[in-house]
Amino acid sequence: MGNIVDRLTILDYVIVVAYLVILMVIGYRASFSKKKGADESLFLANKSLGWPSIGFNMWGTNVGPSMLLAFASIGYSTGIVAVNFDWYAFVFLFLLAIVFAPKYLAAKVSTMPEFMGKRYGDSTQNILAWYALIKILISWLSLGLFAGGFLVRQILGIPMWQSVTVLVAFAGLFTFAGGLKAIARVNVFQMILLIVVSVVLTVLGLQKVGGITALYEQTPRHFWNLIQPASDPQYPWYAILLGYPVAAIAFFCTDQAMVQSVLGAKNLEQGQLGVNFIAWLKILSLPLFILTGILCYVLYPGLNDPNEAYMTMVTNLFPPGMNGLVIVVLVAVLVGTIGSSLNSLSTVFTMDVYVKKINPGATNREIVRMGRISVVAGCVLAVIVVLAIDNIKGLNLFDVFQSILGFIAPPLSVVFLLTVFWKRTTRTAVNFTLSIGSVLSLGVGIAYLWIFPSDQYTFWPHYLMVSFYTFAGLSVIAVAISLFESNPHVYEKDLTSGVKVEKPSLKVWIAWAALAVVMVSLYLFFNGH
Repeated sequence: MGNIVDRLTILDYVIVVAYLVILMVIGYRASFSKKKGADESLFLANKSLGWPSIGFNMWGTNVGPSMLLAFASIGYSTGIVAVNFDWYAFVFLFLLAIVFAPKYLAAKVSTMPEFMGKRYGDSTQNILAWYALIKILISWLSLGLFAGGFLVRQILGIPMWQSVTVLVAFAGLFTFAGGLKAIARVNVFQMILLIVVSVVLTVLGLQKVGGITALYEQTPRHFWNLIQPASDPQYPWYAILLGYPVAAIAFFCTDQAMVQSVLGAKNLEQGQLGVNFIAWLKILSLPLFILTGILCYVLYPGLNDPNEAYMTMVTNLFPPGMNGLVIVVLVAVLVGTIGSSLNSLSTVFTMDVYVKKINPGATNREIVRMGRISVVAGCVLAVIVVLAIDNIKGLNLFDVFQSILGFIAPPLSVVFLLTVFWKRTTRTAVNFTLSIGSVLSLGVGIAYLWIFPSDQYTFWPHYLMVSFYTFAGLSVIAVAISLFESNPHVYEKDLTSGVKVEKPSLKVWIAWAALAVVMVSLYLFFNGH
């Protein structure tokens, strides 16, 4: 990978500099023009986001350096089956748009802990706030930054501490100055750039292979099936069908980093259309990311490490003068993920901890100042955690990330699903699931990953099924507590803002119906090969 630097030309350096200048201009315009309602602009973009910004920002948050590497790696090893993690998501994005988003916006909240606090009180909000802060710091900031730092270290040959410090400072600059609005504007530009560069890489690969037909003929037939048999050791159909929804509900419907763009929408319709837009964008994962790995399987078979598939394609196919685009794209996806994560961390700490507990009478200026202080603190903490992760030897980043998400997710999925769909859910059940349930869920995860690692102890089911069984067990416990509690405290409608929950517009229903038709067609087409 390191030979990219040796191949850089003057044109490459011009491209990198031009990208940085454009990025700074976009961020500056978003941060310092029409500065009204500074706290709202910092956290929720002054409720000014339209559907394109929402969709691109959510996608930019979701697409990190680890995804570029991991999807190409999985494509190289198994074909298109991993695209389920993006295409199956449309069901849960629909759930966010139609079920959760109307309730979030009607409650007029800035954070997920605040939403739960309005329903069940301060104790629930406090537990969820600290839970969310730890989750954002580890699963979003640190692992995302580690993946970016790992790539930069490989490409430029500089120490990890230098690469992550520069990257987090660059991403943090937009969050510090302009908050969600600046990040959303920057992400629109960056995701368009990502699409263009990825399309170029795919086209170059297809040209060298000889076209789609030639690629199909030179790969195993099972490479082109989304649904694998139950005997498949990596992605059996039942594990994806049952286990993936647990993580998907927590990730897309309750995660502050993903939902925050919707909370910053101009109105409900724009928020719902924005979520629909990211679902359309996720279709591109196959041609932009996974196909890169499949092409590498044909062009450069026998790689020692499938994780090298993406960079192998880049270094062999991009001519001199285009390698600067690779560096630009890697920085772009990192800025998108880290910037959104820092903004979410800042929002949760400022609104749910500082304003709620430390300084309830804080002025607008004090709120904004604390938001920016928490951004800086988040940057420092992220670098410290990344350096700790870097000292762990033999870490498979993508697999560990997926597993950790699967073990963090069950308590959140249980709590939010019961809260939205079953008003009989009690505060005791919610607090138990978020506290004791989280300890149980994470305990299972620690046992699976480290104490009795699954590669040595064969009694473990697939990690997605472990997540599903944990979710089912916590659901039963939460329902039992709610039913048998002698003096229950349940959700009361007058604890919310009192605003009537809006219904989706005809335009929203048409957009989702069209997407459903396309997704069902894709699943039918990519099976039976």
